[in-house]
Amino acid sequence: MQRVDGIIKWTLFGVSCSSILLLAGIFFFLFTTGIKAFQVISWSQFFLGSLWNPEAYAGPQWGILGLIIGTLMVAGGALLFAMPLGLASAIYLSEMASAPWRETLKPLLEMIAAIPSVVLGLIGLIFVSPLVASVFGISSGLSALTSSLIVGIMILPTIISISEDVLSSLPKDFREASYALGATRWQTIKKVLIPAATSGLVAAMMLALGRAVGETMAVLMVAGNSLAMPHSFLDPVRPMTATIAIEIKEVVQGSLHYQALFAIGLVLFIFTFMINFLSDMVLEKQARKYRW
Repeated sequence: MQRVDGIIKWTLFGVSCSSILLLAGIFFFLFTTGIKAFQVISWSQFFLGSLWNPEAYAGPQWGILGLIIGTLMVAGGALLFAMPLGLASAIYLSEMASAPWRETLKPLLEMIAAIPSVVLGLIGLIFVSPLVASVFGISSGLSALTSSLIVGIMILPTIISISEDVLSSLPKDFREASYALGATRWQTIKKVLIPAATSGLVAAMMLALGRAVGETMAVLMVAGNSLAMPHSFLDPVRPMTATIAIEIKEVVQGSLHYQALFAIGLVLFIFTFMINFLSDMVLEKQARKYRW
């Protein structure tokens, strides 16, 4: 039996190490390819330039500031849309829904994550985009706003699932003490549970943000893919993920354009890695605080 336990232990250890090596390999590949772009492109031009146009006849432009702003607009807008809905759903499932109703609703809500992004992109293209154009009186609904709504739907399961787990894992003593002092259910939720679970809820939002930043297909379909600097949520945008997906198939391998696209991928990788790393730290802090 001890031999079997040892085999299982080392097998799981090997799988864990292989995952770390895979992550390190992806970073190494992105870094070694993307860093070559900065032998020609200056750091200031790359990160502060407002125009990305590698095929310009008068001279290529390598600025990704507009792409970064487009990415942040879509991800930030998605989080603003999904955060209140996700938190409200988590509170209902954790504190108000009966056990059978909770066991039915939570898996159904989490199944949203199983919907292919291309299907949600198609829904956005056919239904949401014309609705946005009609409501705001613009010629095309392909914009940062439409992308934010679609991506917001995609990150709802992440927010709901993690937030509900965080709230459900709080000690029952919090609720009992609050009710003993005469607080209502809503007062207990507002004044006791949400403040106590703040770090876990913040981690849920950060994980959802990382998911939103990395979304490609749905954004590619409904964002409008304009390289112009966006000024409002009604403007079409092209996030960094969409830029890589659109242009990588057309470039010559090893060219400056190819290396610059990998540099964009490296920026995305570091950004999403930092978001996920910080969210894991916050969740670990929450776990230590209440001894999950």
